[in-house]
Amino acid sequence: MLSHLTIRDFALIRALDLSFEAGLTVLTGESGAGKTILLDALGLVLGDRANAANVRPGAARSEVVAAFDLAGNEHAKAWLAAQGLTDEAEPNACLLRRVVGADGRSRAFVNGTPVNATALAALAASLIDIHAQHEHQQLLRRAVQLELLDHYAGTLGAQRDVADAFRRWHDAAQRAAELETRIAAAHDRRDLLRYQVGELDALDLRAGEFEALDAQFRRLAKAEEIARTLGHADAALSGERESGIADLARLSRLLDGIDDRHAALDAARDLLRTALSHLDEVAAELRRYADAIDSAPEELKRIDARLSQLHELARKHRLKPDALAAHLATLQQELARLDVGDQDLAALAAEAATQKERFVSLAQALSKKRRKAAKGFEAAVSKHMRELGIKGGALALEFTDVENESGIDAVDYFVTTNPKFPAGALAQIASGGERSRISLAIQVVAAQKARLPALILDEADVGIGGATADVVGRLLQKLAQYAQVLCVTHAPQVAARGTHHLRVGKSKDGETFVETLAGETRVAELARMLAGREITAKTLDLAEELINAGNS
Repeated sequence: MLSHLTIRDFALIRALDLSFEAGLTVLTGESGAGKTILLDALGLVLGDRANAANVRPGAARSEVVAAFDLAGNEHAKAWLAAQGLTDEAEPNACLLRRVVGADGRSRAFVNGTPVNATALAALAASLIDIHAQHEHQQLLRRAVQLELLDHYAGTLGAQRDVADAFRRWHDAAQRAAELETRIAAAHDRRDLLRYQVGELDALDLRAGEFEALDAQFRRLAKAEEIARTLGHADAALSGERESGIADLARLSRLLDGIDDRHAALDAARDLLRTALSHLDEVAAELRRYADAIDSAPEELKRIDARLSQLHELARKHRLKPDALAAHLATLQQELARLDVGDQDLAALAAEAATQKERFVSLAQALSKKRRKAAKGFEAAVSKHMRELGIKGGALALEFTDVENESGIDAVDYFVTTNPKFPAGALAQIASGGERSRISLAIQVVAAQKARLPALILDEADVGIGGATADVVGRLLQKLAQYAQVLCVTHAPQVAARGTHHLRVGKSKDGETFVETLAGETRVAELARMLAGREITAKTLDLAEELINAGNS
């Protein structure tokens, strides 16, 4: 339940510190006093959208803190534990805090840890249910409608078993699907590897072959040009030209004819003879090279074809031709290591089938119990609707076939508010007052067997009065036996039924305040609600009589 609410610098509120108790708490006050602002502040700390208008004029920021007692609220405690937000010192305590700056930016905290507004709203849905004409109306959600029926039918345990079977089935099915995808990919990869290895094997590629062929091709492609160059060299070295080796030979003979043994001349003669000897060797090597050069056009054609084949395959594998041999070895190793894993798929498929069979069996049994209980649920809610002044009002539950964690049922609440018109979905009922009363009737019936969160009803008595308002008060009083209820009301018959009474007012300087009423102050407030500003002894007596009747 909501145990404490602290508000600082929010709209027209400078500072409020409110404590709440179990049972039915009524909030009253004149129109414009700030009851809506109070609910807006609570909505902010529960995850509503923040804006700069939330901050009281002149203040740097607004802050709202809500403290909850989670005793018995296992859903909220499980959520906190899953998010790592549990207060280890007080596991049944939950503190929500929202701060909004003057620029409209906000920060949210759960038990002192920063969270985003989405997470805050997700937690708040299991803490408190605000029944108004806008946010937080859990009752309009199909999942909540089905859960309330499960509470009434006593099938929450069966639903948990169904949810477990559904998760196990889908987990096994997902793992089987993922494995099947991996197996298919492995098969495809294996086929590709086999093709690529076969293609490369067919080349009969030898290490270093490409380099050797490339060098041989370059040589053969220029054979004629090289032969012409060698011919010129041979002519020069053999003395067939006036320049070249013949001139050097004549020079050597001339130097030998000089009759002088000078050291420098002897050195020049030796070097020239050595040069002539090297030139002879050059000529001999060039003749051997010329013998090795063979234009051989057929051989050139063969080598060219082989090199083209290597280049084409290298482009296909996005490699350089000289890396093909190493790439073939890599592919062969990968093919040898590839494990397809077909043997595991059959086991997973069998597990998925077993879990699906379990789910279907449990879900069918759950569906029968739900549909059987639906008639009693419809009758009880319809009775309360008529008591609440909706003449001819009735609730009908419409089942549709689905398949999810909840079982094989989806349920929609269809209501009739006027026998002349067809039933419509609860979310589509136009009158906010009617919706509040219908929601109240449903909550009262479900609450007798359900563990509901704290409930805030914003003017559930709108548009009604007299005996019907008294019925609303009695139903709220009954509902408060099962859940904490906070009700904003303008009906004295409802206010008189409250276990606790808070009055929202506005000070002379226009700021909203909240005071706890008891004894004479409470009687005076009910007298005001009955008669307006002209309070008489008679209205005071009537107010006291209402309070006494409400407490009886």
